[in-house]
Amino acid sequence: MREHLQITGLEYVNTFFENPIVEYLRRLKRNMQDNGITSVLIMVDDDGNTAALEKTERMLAAVAHRKWIDIAHYLGCHAIRCNLRGGPKDWKQDKDVAKRGAEPFLDMLEYSKGSGVNIVIENHGGASSDPDILLQLMKNINNPRFGMLVDTGNWNPGVDRYEAVRKMMPYAKGVSAKGTWGPDVRPDFDLAKLLQVCVDSGYHGWYGIESGLRRPQGSPPLSVDETWQGEVKSILGAKAVVERVVLKKS
Repeated sequence: MREHLQITGLEYVNTFFENPIVEYLRRLKRNMQDNGITSVLIMVDDDGNTAALEKTERMLAAVAHRKWIDIAHYLGCHAIRCNLRGGPKDWKQDKDVAKRGAEPFLDMLEYSKGSGVNIVIENHGGASSDPDILLQLMKNINNPRFGMLVDTGNWNPGVDRYEAVRKMMPYAKGVSAKGTWGPDVRPDFDLAKLLQVCVDSGYHGWYGIESGLRRPQGSPPLSVDETWQGEVKSILGAKAVVERVVLKKS
């Protein structure tokens, strides 16, 4: 990663962990240190519904996240990224989702106290991609160690993504710069413009690159080498936008 992409920070996804036993974590931490890579955060998926209607289910999710807080602390990550999931399928009619969601996140904050690990939520679909719900959640929790991983791409249809990013940046503890490049494939939004909103907000944290090769439907399959080259090109395409806007590199 460092050799091919010149990237010095890594965001993990919990479901990609080979097996989070102590020996695996020791090896992972050693490899990161040996290669000069910073462990940034762990994205936690599929470990309980933090906005479930039943309190017991919500708090079970909070307990399930504790192991990832511990692992993040061991690896030196500054945060774990959580989701706001659960509740009625029609989240637009759910008036209490921000209130229910605050309970497990407050529990996680209490558990992580003293570790230096922040608890962050991403706009990741449904209720969590509604900026008004996110703002209410931030106010309900009102803790400096709780905040946002602001994704440039994950906003509900009809939401002004540029305005939504502007609203959430005061709570940002990370930015996910999403962009997909490939033959005849481009993001349906202006990544540079969105990143400028982040810069103008005064944000100075990590910018994660979320980008991958996408091919037009029906196109022939690629070889392993072609896939690797396409993925690298896509990542470097997003990285170039970040460097141009954030680092002011030409």
